Amino acid sequence: MNPTPVFVNPEDVKRSSFINGNLDVDNLMPFILIAQQMHVQNFLGSSLYNRISNDISNGTLTGDYLNLVNDYIQPMCIAFAMVDYIPFSGFSIKNGGIFKHTSENAEIPDKEDINFLTQRYRNFADFYTRRFIDYMSFNASTKFPEYYNNVNDDMYPDKSANFVSFVT
Repeated sequence: MNPTPVFVNPEDVKRSSFINGNLDVDNLMPFILIAQQMHVQNFLGSSLYNRISNDISNGTLTGDYLNLVNDYIQPMCIAFAMVDYIPFSGFSIKNGGIFKHTSENAEIPDKEDINFLTQRYRNFADFYTRRFIDYMSFNASTKFPEYYNNVNDDMYPDKSANFVSFVT
């Protein structure tokens, strides 16, 4: 089975967030895939998602599709990856069970702090998703026919912009 092509790599997530550059990419990668497969695919739909995945796998992502990924999909994916990662960032699962990380020279945030950070990244994700939906509403029919080519049990793109964030 071929690995799932990623729309954004862990280094991009580190550079575009407050994640420390020393974070092991193995800790971040599952959340990038979750963000891509659950959140981003929800707004792209199966056909466009598969087109972009195949182009990335084949090294043929160019033109309007490359611009779409760079300008709209990657920022969305990074923000959603952070939304999903933050609640788990203080924990690890090992042979001995689930462990909560501690540090000698740092304070562990409480649930309210974690919820605040998660909500802030959800606000970012909502913003980038709105930008994507607006862009697609004006360009999908001429540049991205796959956006409308979903059939049967395909995931159809969520075109709603009914978000409840932007809470400060």
